[in-house]
Formats: sequence, structure tokens, C-alpha cells
Amino acid sequence: MGIDQAPTEEGRESARGLRDAAQREENKVEAEKGSELAKGADRVEERSKSSDGKSAGDKQI
Repeated sequence: MGIDQAPTEEGRESARGLRDAAQREENKVEAEKGSELAKGADRVEERSKSSDGKSAGDKQI
């Protein structure tokens, strides 16, 4: 659920906190890694390959 879709102010504040925490964690990982994390479809592919060495498309066959 997006921040603007939360029905209460408490929910919107909670969503903002979650988004901010996720951004801090991503920044920390990118700093440790020394490069940016893949985004979007590239990230799905990267995560898929890291788990078992197969791409997401190969798993569908």
C-alpha cells in the first residue's frame, strides 16, 4: 500500500517510516558493496540467479 493510500494518518506515518528504513538499508548495502544495487527487472533477474544460478526465464520452462 502506498503512503497516500493509507486510510489513517497513523498508517501514512507508518508507511513513511517503512519507506525511509528501506532506503537507509539500501544505502548501507550499496556503500558496503561499493556500487549501486540493480533496480527493477534487473534486480529480479539478479536475485533469481543468486539463489540457484538459473535465470527467472529458465525456471519457467
